Amino acid sequence: MATSGHHSSEYQDFDQLLKRVHQIGKDVVLPAAEDVDKHARFPREAIDALKEAKLLSAYVPVEFGGMGLNIAQIAKICEVLGQYCGSSAMVYAMHKIQVACIVHHGTSSPYFRNYLHDLVNQQRLIASATTEIGVGGDLRSSVCAVEVTGNTFKLTKKAPVISYGVDADDIMVTSRRSEQSPASDQVHVLVKKQNYHLEPISGWDTLGFRGTCSSGFVLSSSGSTEQILPVPFADILSQTMHPYAHIVWSSLWSGIAADAVNLARAFVREQARKNPSAPPTSALRLAETDSVLQTMRNNVRAAVVEYDQLLRDGNPDAFNNFGFTIRTNNLKLSCSQLIVDIVGRAMLICGISSYRNDSKFSLSRQIRDAYGAALMVNNDRIMNHNATMLMVHKEG
Repeated sequence: MATSGHHSSEYQDFDQLLKRVHQIGKDVVLPAAEDVDKHARFPREAIDALKEAKLLSAYVPVEFGGMGLNIAQIAKICEVLGQYCGSSAMVYAMHKIQVACIVHHGTSSPYFRNYLHDLVNQQRLIASATTEIGVGGDLRSSVCAVEVTGNTFKLTKKAPVISYGVDADDIMVTSRRSEQSPASDQVHVLVKKQNYHLEPISGWDTLGFRGTCSSGFVLSSSGSTEQILPVPFADILSQTMHPYAHIVWSSLWSGIAADAVNLARAFVREQARKNPSAPPTSALRLAETDSVLQTMRNNVRAAVVEYDQLLRDGNPDAFNNFGFTIRTNNLKLSCSQLIVDIVGRAMLICGISSYRNDSKFSLSRQIRDAYGAALMVNNDRIMNHNATMLMVHKEG
């Protein structure tokens, strides 16, 4: 596996970049968040602003023209965006997972090295088609197969979910290596917008994360075999997609949780100003809630440190360790539960004001997004995987 080469050339002024992300959040992302949520529409304003700031290529190494940020910095950007709009942060995070797959596993290929330059120059938005009708959400199985003729391919995939598929510039698709391959012998294929067709098979009218526009499609595409990443998808999943996804998802969830805590803090301050002689009872609840948020952030930080070190070490076998996989799964399990706990506590602090849609302390969007966290790759499925691994794994 190729590491991204970020660490020798980290972005020199990340604090300034983060201030810019906050500014984009305040000026562009937050003002559109209510409309994005209400109409379940793609957060066009947010993504356009991130493109303008060259943030869609932030994880691309400097040698290809990107910022060369590391996983800790990308996670922080996702957390900041989560404080303004969960859907916008989720689109950015899911795009970054696909970028990481190419950066970590595609740089031995001239095609993908050129693509990284295009990603930087054109700020191309990449979606993902991994789930498939007929495999029950198992990422390690595919029904569809790449049909190769000479140096060209064709594929057709029935995907129950392709987040922001209509608005993406390119899509990364999993499929069987060939029509003769077993379901688990998979490849990861980059398909270009001008060469694929999406036939809608389901809509996206959900409780939360409505702006991710995660409708279902039959995807059909053709192209050059150069567009197939040069390593098996099993390696891409264990070394990049699985840990990277859980880190950036958990980061943006902690951003949503922080937003709820900030609103609760503002509510408590307003109460305190009305009666300065007696601190409100809700101040104690705020202190409790903030400690839970710190736990959530510490969980993310520990996962980031471990994954970053594994990337630095450059030993691909380390990612197959059951202990690492279990800890990565536990990050997702804990953070998807803690976000519901934290936003729920913030709602109790703010009372009926948080329950109203027309209140400045409304937490309607945050609580609806929070409940989606446990359902993105269902927690029960992850818990079953952990249970199986724990029967044979012993912590050192």
